[in-house]
Amino acid sequence: MSWLRADEEGVTLTLYIQPGAKKTEVVGLHGEALKIRLHAPPVEGQANAQLIAFLALHLAVPKRAVTLLSGEASRAKRVRVVGIGAASVAAKLNPAGD
Repeated sequence: MSWLRADEEGVTLTLYIQPGAKKTEVVGLHGEALKIRLHAPPVEGQANAQLIAFLALHLAVPKRAVTLLSGEASRAKRVRVVGIGAASVAAKLNPAGD
């Protein structure tokens, strides 16, 4: 999976974010990135905060384990999650369930 890179401490996710959606959900692939729709608008960091909370909840890690590495003001983002393996992330964020 090109959107998911693992190392000994955790994973780095390449994401494409669609803020201002009707609901927050994982959609699928968008090129080399995993697309996530966020209900929050892209105003004053609201979408970034909701993204971190969404990932922490769905990956069952504390919010402090999720860090935005790049893309603070962009739809294309890189996020670091420590304390979890690639197989677990892939299973929990797979929109098709397979």
